[in-house]
Amino acid sequence: MGSVPAWARAYVAAVAVLALVCLAPLTDLRVPWEIVALLAVLYAGCERVTLPPGPRGAGGAGGATAQGMGTFLPVLLAGAFLLAPPAAALVALPGALLARVEQRPRGPRRIWRSAQLAVAVWAASRVYGALGGRAALVAPDFPYALVPAGAAVLTYCAVLTALDCGILALAERAPVRGAWPGLFARSLAPVAVHGLAGLMMAVLWRSPYGPVAALLVLLPMYVSCWVFAQYHRERAAHQATIRALVQAVDIKDGYTRGHSERVGRASVLIARELGMHDERVEVLRFAGILHDVGKLGVPTRLLRKDGPLTPEERRVIELHPEYGHEMVRGIGFLGEARSAILHHHERLDGSGYPYGLAGPQIPEFARVVAVADAFDAMTSTRSYSRARPVPAALEELGRCAGTQFDPRMVAALVRALDRHGWHPAVTADTAPAVVSGRPPAHPSGTVGRGAP
Repeated sequence: MGSVPAWARAYVAAVAVLALVCLAPLTDLRVPWEIVALLAVLYAGCERVTLPPGPRGAGGAGGATAQGMGTFLPVLLAGAFLLAPPAAALVALPGALLARVEQRPRGPRRIWRSAQLAVAVWAASRVYGALGGRAALVAPDFPYALVPAGAAVLTYCAVLTALDCGILALAERAPVRGAWPGLFARSLAPVAVHGLAGLMMAVLWRSPYGPVAALLVLLPMYVSCWVFAQYHRERAAHQATIRALVQAVDIKDGYTRGHSERVGRASVLIARELGMHDERVEVLRFAGILHDVGKLGVPTRLLRKDGPLTPEERRVIELHPEYGHEMVRGIGFLGEARSAILHHHERLDGSGYPYGLAGPQIPEFARVVAVADAFDAMTSTRSYSRARPVPAALEELGRCAGTQFDPRMVAALVRALDRHGWHPAVTADTAPAVVSGRPPAHPSGTVGRGAP
């Protein structure tokens, strides 16, 4: 757990202890072990077979956000409806402990996911029983049986979201105020659908048809999970395409190698400080990463020219935002990122390019990327210029706020760096040094130099 912050490790340990407390009453209960075993094995098998590879969420230590709650959630919620809270919590453990984990550290992530699911299922089962859900299930008492089931679903979502917000705040220092609404809203709809399937399983389980009929409910859920896995594979393909484009830019313009990834990271810092929802933050990260993709359409001799650019050469390089926009126009999932790629060199006073937009005419994403782009250009050592210290770069951004940059974006970056800091990097193949007599030919977004 060396890569996980100390407070996050303590938080994971505390949630794990809480999960053990939830399980402790098992020794005093008459547990229908056959039901627990069947549901636990079913959930574990489904987790191993159907979950698409890749990270399950954004949680720094556990990697399981409210979005990564388990492919066969109906099994967990059916356990919450059929079993006492400690037994219901136990159903989640084998599947969570055996599930594939792609990101390191794998041990803490498994512990976190297991504890998180156990606590959430325990809470859902507790609320369901307190509202008379099990009695309504046996009666059966419809439509009242939907009330405790709905309350259990809301409880499950709320507990997962609260735990995720804690790990995000401690491991990634994300603002809880901005993370909570997005996580809860994104998880509620899928959990509600899976909750209805779990309720159907529980009803059939208690009916004369028994567990075999209850398991048939999982067939359409399996199909939906297969579609979900296909979506993740498509998304992974999109990300691979983005990586390939960025690598092509880095190879062509070696002086700014790594710049695109850092602009994406700085854009995310600004976005989170502004309280953007996670979906927009992710798209903005793509915008930052791809902002210079249009350089693929610029002759390499201009990007690597030793010496000042002529006015004609400058005009050619200033076409790279339009080239980039054309390249990504057909990538639907980029959304607002396309406008950022096109307009990240516009200036608030209207003197930028390619269209001379001013003030609020400039898309919000473009204003974010412009600040992130300039900041990284100033704080990175390249073969033609030394890096400025972070305070000096922020001071320069502040001086240009209101004319070149949106003051709100600059202020957000300052606040984010106060919490997270920044690690400048060398972005040239040669040793860091100022090359005498070689003014910057193409420092993307560098403040105060006028270069494209």
